[in-house]
Amino acid sequence: MQNIAEAFGLALSLVLSGEADLYEIVGLSLRVSLSATLLASAIGLPVGALVAVSRFRGRGLVLVVMNALMGLPPVVVGLLVYLSLSRSGPLGFLGLLYTPGAMILAQTILIVPIVAALSRQVLEDLHAEYADQFRSLCLSPRQSIATLLWDGRYALLTVWLAGFGRAIAEVGAVIIVGGNIDHLTRVMTTAIALETSKGDLALALALGIVLLVLALGVNAAVQALRLTAARQAHA
Repeated sequence: MQNIAEAFGLALSLVLSGEADLYEIVGLSLRVSLSATLLASAIGLPVGALVAVSRFRGRGLVLVVMNALMGLPPVVVGLLVYLSLSRSGPLGFLGLLYTPGAMILAQTILIVPIVAALSRQVLEDLHAEYADQFRSLCLSPRQSIATLLWDGRYALLTVWLAGFGRAIAEVGAVIIVGGNIDHLTRVMTTAIALETSKGDLALALALGIVLLVLALGVNAAVQALRLTAARQAHA
């Protein structure tokens, strides 16, 4: 117990003292996950919106596939991205393997289905509520989507935060395509796994504390946005 207490004390001192290696890892984690979430939103939101307002043959199958892809195994995604970016792969000429770019790509692939499926549900519910008004105003699909995206902005921000939370906690895919290289591709989750295996509990716990604070912050932001959306709806 004394060793654990000492490790927690050292971890807190690392966090509070602004230790350079610690915050370098945190900074890279945020850069990779934020980039992946923005890319995933740029892809997933239009896909979700289009499926939400469209009615076409095979739509049920598309919904099943979208929901199923939310549970993509990270290690499988990491393996597929690794094979694509390796020297003999179709994207090997890009030279992205074992770089932050490869990690962003892997996380983006993991998050796109989450953003698309959740945004589709949010926008479909709104579309059902506004459908009669849209018909009476003779809005085009593009105008309808723009209106839905604006009116559902608070709910869609929670979708974005859900995607970010999924990205920042990812370890399986990023360690395969990033390699966990010090000062290059080492992020919080991979560093925690490495430092724990080395027995450096202080650094692992310090990174765990930062990761936990980020997770709590994301959840608090989601709750705040939901309350804001509820107040806007009743205003």
